[in-house]
Amino acid sequence: MRFISWNVNGLRACAGKGFANVFDQLDADIFSLQETKMQAGQLDLNFLGYQSYWNYAEKKGYSGTAAYSRLVPLSTRLGMDIEPHDHEGRVLTLEFPEFYYVTVYTPNSQDGLKRLDYRMEWDDAFRAFVCELDKHKPVIICGDMNVAHHEIDIRNPKTNLRNAGFTQEERDKFTLLLESGFIDTFRHLNPTLEGAYSWWSYRFNSRERNTGWRIDYYLISERLLPRLKDARILSEIYGSDHCPVMLELDF
Repeated sequence: MRFISWNVNGLRACAGKGFANVFDQLDADIFSLQETKMQAGQLDLNFLGYQSYWNYAEKKGYSGTAAYSRLVPLSTRLGMDIEPHDHEGRVLTLEFPEFYYVTVYTPNSQDGLKRLDYRMEWDDAFRAFVCELDKHKPVIICGDMNVAHHEIDIRNPKTNLRNAGFTQEERDKFTLLLESGFIDTFRHLNPTLEGAYSWWSYRFNSRERNTGWRIDYYLISERLLPRLKDARILSEIYGSDHCPVMLELDF
């Protein structure tokens, strides 16, 4: 099975930059999105053979997650059932017979780290959420997790040490998540590969210079490791300041 995850930074804008062609080209069984920045009814974008599932933020033009799936889920779940964390459309869970599939758009700690305290609460809540799911069946987690885990995951680690997405606090929370029973599939398959990034600022010709961050992930429960076939960053695909990431599992 092939899975794709992409922070589209506004699906309506991305749709005008060839999203449908990319969707068809990548031929995923589940194609998940973050930062859709949409409300219900704002865009009619359907694909033959797929059902779509959406979690919209209450605030217009902000956040949001979605998934297009060839497989019909047993159930869907919006958010984490935690009131302070369920207003921004950041978590969408699809349940299938053999696994849970969780699409997440983790909050950014923002300039000046003014949302870092909230981000710490979020990380703890999300870790507890996926660990509870993992008690019942394996979990696939994908999305923009807004953290570059190690220095190898960012072009300029020294100058970003106290910037949102590369603080020690955020990196430590990500370590805790992995230590709770999950595997970073791309880094598992590419432990020493440098220069592999999934997000580039629109400023300073960052993408052309590959001054990027790896903040988009596919994580899997440890017991899915024997099924891992491939995990890639599709940096050749444009349309957003992020590129898609791909996972292939043997189901």
